[in-house]
Order: sequence, then structure tokens, then C-alpha cells
Amino acid sequence: MMNKLFKTAALILFVMNSHYFMAQQVTTDQKAQEIFLQKNEIETRKILAENYKKLDDKISELKNKQKEVEIQKKEVENNKKNLVKADKNLQITKEKINTLEMENQKIENKITTTSVSDEEIQKQRIKTKENELNIQKLKLMQITQQKELEKAMSIL
Repeated sequence: MMNKLFKTAALILFVMNSHYFMAQQVTTDQKAQEIFLQKNEIETRKILAENYKKLDDKISELKNKQKEVEIQKKEVENNKKNLVKADKNLQITKEKINTLEMENQKIENKITTTSVSDEEIQKQRIKTKENELNIQKLKLMQITQQKELEKAMSIL
């Protein structure tokens, strides 16, 4: 009987010990799982922060490139305007030269075809000389404008 009692007590102790061991194992497993989840969460946050930083850097880089492109676009527009302006100025100068040359021809025709006094002829000759001087000034201006036009064209 005592033997039975001893065996029963030993069995109860063994069962209680195994329950305690199993409960301790479950608790240990839960703690290990929590630590594993915490490590994963920390790693995920770290990766997420790195990805956000990479995205922010890429956005900043793209914004800077966009600003550069806008600046280049404005430069091209200004260069086009300068080209049009230089071409227009050159055309106006050519027209002025042509006008003065035609005026000189008219004056020379008037001198040779009509009978006018010597004094009038002198006035007309002075006028043609002034026109010639203006034509030479305009031709110099035309050379400068041609260079400006070529410069504007080379930039584009």
C-alpha cells in the first residue's frame, strides 16, 4: 500500500513537473517569438526609413534636374529672342542702307538730268556725301549686327 501510495505520489509529482516544464517551455517559446517579432519589426522600420530616405533623395535630385532644365529652357528662349532681334536689326539696317543709296541715285539723276544752279548742285553733292557717310556708318553697324547674329546662331 505504501508502495502504491509512493508510486501515486511519484506519478503526481512527475505529472506536475511535466506540466510545469511544458508551461515553462511555452512561456520560453512565446518570449522567443516576441523577441523575433520585435527584431523583425525593428528591421522593417529600419529598411522602411532607408527607403523613404532614398525616395526623398531621388525626389530632391529630380527637382534639381527640373530646375536646371527650366533654366536651360529660359536660356534657349532668350537666345531665340536675341536671334530674332539681331536678325530684325540687321534687316532694318539693310533697308536703311538701300534707302540712302536710292536717295543718292535720285539726287545724282536730278543733278545730271535737270539744269540747276551751281549752288544747288553743291547742296545736292553735300547731301550725297552725308548720305555716303551715313551709309558707311550703317555698313559698319551691319557688320557688328551680322557678328551678333552669328553669335546668337552659334549659341543655339
